Amino acid sequence: MGATVPATTSSMPRPTPPGPWRAALRADVAANRHDPKGLLLVVAYRLASSARHAGRRSVPMRLAAIPIQVAYRVIVEWTLGVELPPQVVAGPGLRIRHGQGLVVNTGTVLGANVMLRHNVTIGNIRRGPGDTTACPVIGDGVELGAGAVVVGPVRVGAGALVGANAVVSHDIPAGAVVRAPKPTVAEPER
Repeated sequence: MGATVPATTSSMPRPTPPGPWRAALRADVAANRHDPKGLLLVVAYRLASSARHAGRRSVPMRLAAIPIQVAYRVIVEWTLGVELPPQVVAGPGLRIRHGQGLVVNTGTVLGANVMLRHNVTIGNIRRGPGDTTACPVIGDGVELGAGAVVVGPVRVGAGALVGANAVVSHDIPAGAVVRAPKPTVAEPER
């Protein structure tokens, strides 16, 4: 497992809420302006999330949202290989780099200006039937390196850096750096 830095959950602020979706979309576009794939992913996510929210208002709105939800699922999940459900709460300025193999559980909360790189997994822990933990809360300005895994009811504090292939299953304080353990090199047998 990756390095663990102890912290108390109560000392971590909740991430910035997404606010109006248009303002969040503007921040997302600015954050991904040099990465066409990341831009496509976050714009599609905001549109699907907005359609899902609008669909709660009435049956006609729900019916109007269905084609958007289906298109999002086919293009983003099936074609591009990114699982970022519209139910995820994400603050403005969400950045996705190399958008491939990304998996984010529906109960995850992402703060403002979070960066997710390829093959990141964020989710709960299922211990057995009916025994599932809560999902992580990722603070503002957190960067998750390629292959990072954040699981369970943990909080990653604002500005923390989680390195490539690090596994986080405990709270991480704001500004901390989490690195994956060094690999063990075995000499070949002679």
